Amino acid sequence: MAMQQLVAVILTYNEAHHIAACIASLRAWVDVVVVWDSGSTDDTQVRAAAAGALVVQRPFDHYAAQRQAALDAIDAAWILFVDADERATPALASEVRQAIDAPGEVVGYWAPRRNFIVGHEMRGGGFTPDYQLRLLRRDAARYIADRQVHEIVELAGPSAHLTHPLIHYNYQTWAQFHRKQRVYAAYEARILAARDIRPRPHNFIVQPIREFRRRFIALQGWRDGWQGVRMAFWLAWYYGLMPYVILLRLQPRAG
Repeated sequence: MAMQQLVAVILTYNEAHHIAACIASLRAWVDVVVVWDSGSTDDTQVRAAAAGALVVQRPFDHYAAQRQAALDAIDAAWILFVDADERATPALASEVRQAIDAPGEVVGYWAPRRNFIVGHEMRGGGFTPDYQLRLLRRDAARYIADRQVHEIVELAGPSAHLTHPLIHYNYQTWAQFHRKQRVYAAYEARILAARDIRPRPHNFIVQPIREFRRRFIALQGWRDGWQGVRMAFWLAWYYGLMPYVILLRLQPRAG
């Protein structure tokens, strides 16, 4: 692929339900859409190609490696990473084009997101404006390899914030939500274990309470009513309690 000004990259695995709509929100204003697929077993690849995207397959190791591989392989001045369950708006499209054409030293842009969870648009709890560093000048960005989930980007220059949001349809069902949070909890436990942290009795009480208060009060989860209560509770469970429960199970048993 010849050098492009702006390429949108969508990481996928079994995203047949989302992929066509995601590509449709991008095709009219980016130079190329690349679907960076991890070996989907549904119709993701077929639907992506039919929607006009270039499909690339790469075995999955972790998210940071996938994104870095795309940065390394795609010949473009700017890369816009979009998840399959996200949609770009015309207002965001115009803003992105203006940003990459503007003179200056900015090498990365944070995009806000409007998050919808099981049909409810979140107004608090850390879900708005939920800035994500997604628009990257390719020659000035690198993903940190040891941060495999909720990836971190190192930039060789300053960043700025966009105004117009991506629309993010996080979870369509609570079953989907719980499956993903169990994965994240296990990952957080592995991070604690790698830091040689051992669970203490107070962790099982203090950490969940602290996370609930952070989500519901400090991050204004109360603005979402009962949805805010539910989210604060479950995130306290999965991020405040479960990592320490899993960590306890990982500890070697005496005798």
